[in-house]
Amino acid sequence: FLRRNLLPACGLRNYSSKEAFKQLLQRAVIQEVFPPENEKVVDLLASKQCIYCGFDPTADSLHVGNLLAIVLMLHMQRMGHDVIAVIGDSTAQIGDPSGRLTERDKLAEDIIEKNVAGLRYNLETVFENHAAHFWKPSKPGKTLSPLRIVRNSDWYLGHDVVGFLGTIGRNFRLGKMMTRTSVQQRLNSSEGISFAEFSYQVFQAYDWLHLYDQYKCRFQIGGGDQLGNIDSGHDLIRRTRSDVGYGILVPLVTAETGDKYGKSAGNAVWLDPRKTSPYEFYQFFLRLKDAEAVQFAKLFLFADQHELDRIIETQMRTPEKRTAQKRLAEDLTLLVHGEKGLELAKRASAV
Repeated sequence: FLRRNLLPACGLRNYSSKEAFKQLLQRAVIQEVFPPENEKVVDLLASKQCIYCGFDPTADSLHVGNLLAIVLMLHMQRMGHDVIAVIGDSTAQIGDPSGRLTERDKLAEDIIEKNVAGLRYNLETVFENHAAHFWKPSKPGKTLSPLRIVRNSDWYLGHDVVGFLGTIGRNFRLGKMMTRTSVQQRLNSSEGISFAEFSYQVFQAYDWLHLYDQYKCRFQIGGGDQLGNIDSGHDLIRRTRSDVGYGILVPLVTAETGDKYGKSAGNAVWLDPRKTSPYEFYQFFLRLKDAEAVQFAKLFLFADQHELDRIIETQMRTPEKRTAQKRLAEDLTLLVHGEKGLELAKRASAV
């Protein structure tokens, strides 16, 4: 298999502060920055930063809907930054109301533990495959900062409810919390919203504050539906530390119809090979419609701009060759399932 060294070998700092950020915005891998201070973010990314993304273990595997956030984490890692994945085993017991019309069922602790193990395996596998097949250092001996995986129960176990509300809860204003889109949607639904779900934004905000204190983590990656939660964390850091935290939002991964790919939508393409086989994963990308394939190529491929333009131009000129679909299927199966998974998928597809 060819090694997918798809980003130009150049100085990490110069590349991260200017070209990479602009390319990620241009390709819409980054949907927006909050607060919208792009030039300030470019300046900050010129030096080593800590960037995190959270994943609640509400299932035993991540899926394609989560993959774009992971791809952005990999871009940041390639630029020389430290990346942290937070597995929200505590917040999973509360439930994020974002994008949901009904409350999640409470998960048993043994189920959460099983799910945590599944998410850890997904993340470690993708990062290991990226390092093995997609990364070539700009200088001999240059290495990627290792992915750090933490669980937010590590810091909540030391808190009592009264102490947490007395110190952290007093920094939140009910009026602003009520205006969150996720809260308003649920208030206007027949089910309403529980206090547990309403308070979710407080806990996600505290996750960020803890990481800021522990690792000077000033950046959070999240989906476009996480703006309200990211805003809460931004406010908490501003109020308690007189500093600015920045959210980097990726678009939701949707079909041509606008429907999300995800667990809640019922059409998840899982990263765990026991839930979606490498063959099924490969075929998902191979069967994309042309417009979806062009959009996904911009979002998911690590190709430099020249190569990406060539892929898209070939796709538009001769769509019957399915150039973008084939490249997506090969690269993303290699990223998620490694060489053996890609070999199995291609062999099964040839039958």
